[in-house]
Amino acid sequence: MKQVLLTVAAGKRLIGKALSCHPEIEKALDKGTIVIIAGTTNSYVVQEIFKLTGETRPFERTHFFRGITLSPDYKVSESGRLPDKSGIQGDVVIQNGVWLPGKTINDVAEGLKEGDIVLKGANALDLTHRRAAVLIGNPNGGTTIPILQALIGRRIRLILPVGLEKRIPGDLDSLANKLNAPGVKGWRYMPIPGEVFTEIEALFWLTGVNAELFASGGVSGAEGCGWLVVTGSPSQEAAAEKILESLGSEPPFNLG
Repeated sequence: MKQVLLTVAAGKRLIGKALSCHPEIEKALDKGTIVIIAGTTNSYVVQEIFKLTGETRPFERTHFFRGITLSPDYKVSESGRLPDKSGIQGDVVIQNGVWLPGKTINDVAEGLKEGDIVLKGANALDLTHRRAAVLIGNPNGGTTIPILQALIGRRIRLILPVGLEKRIPGDLDSLANKLNAPGVKGWRYMPIPGEVFTEIEALFWLTGVNAELFASGGVSGAEGCGWLVVTGSPSQEAAAEKILESLGSEPPFNLG
């Protein structure tokens, strides 16, 4: 049994590394379509997948998002979106292993089919029931609606990369009813079905260990961090410890 500390940034990198070797993603990279919806955690996923595909065209991770939560003194547009300084627009769409820059989920949603994969981040995590929810600012449902149409109508695979710092204690459906009620101002809220993929799943995929969150929080770069207890065979625990040590210097996500 090992106790390990995982910062938010290290957790994002860990999730990216694990998803890059997810067997279904490897299969879709060979023959199929993968859509990675713009988001901070997903920016790490893109980087790790591009290492596999050998993609060398520029990808600027620090502005790969739509809405984003920042400290109150950080000035953003009314939509919560900052100017995209990278020049890259949209999500990351990969077809048969080739990145199609400039495409979004809206460009390809109708053509998605069984075997294709969409990765979409989340804003809330019910860790107990393995469920996630997203904040929606667009009155037409944003990226969530075309994803759900492909998920339900054509049985694509939806993976939800989400860090443990997003966990909440409330019931997602009850919160959605409250936040989506007539007359309410602010974010809309939607629980979405899919394969929740946190640092816990990432460690299991990479090393085979079982991980449990037993404490969290910190300061000076450790805000939102998690203490995990990992259990497995001695070799599995050693592998997990080695991976986490290699991620310990991962810098905090910033906007560049």
